[in-house]
Amino acid sequence: MDNVIRIVVGLALIYVVVVAVTYLRQRKMIYFPDAALPEPAAAGVPEMAPVTLRTADGLELVAWYAPARDEAPVVVYFHGNAGNIGGRGGKARPYLDAGYGVLLVEYRGYGPNPGTPSEAGLYVDGRAALAFLAEAGVPLSRMVLYGESLGSGVAVQIAQGRAIMALVLEAPFTSLPDVGALHYPYLPVRLLARDTYDSLSKIAGVSAPLIVIHGTDDATVPVHMGLTLLAAANEPKFELVLDGAGHADVNEFGAAEKVIAILDNLPTMAEPR
Repeated sequence: MDNVIRIVVGLALIYVVVVAVTYLRQRKMIYFPDAALPEPAAAGVPEMAPVTLRTADGLELVAWYAPARDEAPVVVYFHGNAGNIGGRGGKARPYLDAGYGVLLVEYRGYGPNPGTPSEAGLYVDGRAALAFLAEAGVPLSRMVLYGESLGSGVAVQIAQGRAIMALVLEAPFTSLPDVGALHYPYLPVRLLARDTYDSLSKIAGVSAPLIVIHGTDDATVPVHMGLTLLAAANEPKFELVLDGAGHADVNEFGAAEKVIAILDNLPTMAEPR
């Protein structure tokens, strides 16, 4: 019996240590920035140029921007948790080819940017992106906020209460703890989470047209999360569930072309609102 007690106590102590380490290092498990940022041309978007986003807390962040042709929409792209904007040239390419403007937003702590990523910090970075475009003369009514995976949480936060043209969410989650609980069922993820990106509680505050893109084979953020978010959203809303697509390959299944087709028809669709 004493041996059993010792084993149980030992296992309990190991679990406590694992939980403590997870709590202290959780942001290392969320954000995976890459400091090596190539030139736009090397990323397949030579028409984009580096610009500076100035945040309310005093940071200067490198981002890439190409203005729209003929008053077309501008896509404000918030990428996922890994890499940097250098890996998103392919995501921007279809929109640039369609004449859209694109602002690839780079977060604090990613690429050459100063600072350390956090939920609150990325929201500040998102607001700086909109301020940059406003200064460049782009009205909210021409801005399409596009959030990829983790970036979907940023996009939802920034879209609340703003009269933007549309909100596009690629592989969005209901909240970050919901995703964590799926992947780490043995940890009290909901109790430990410091960064939550609780989009489900915020989506009702978005009045702009919403497009949700999700692959049926997404093993990182299951498709039911995107559909749950869509169900809780206001009209007009559009569902793009791509059969066979995973977490990071939706453009290989025609996502960008489908999004552009919806956006190009939004003025007539939005009139009854």
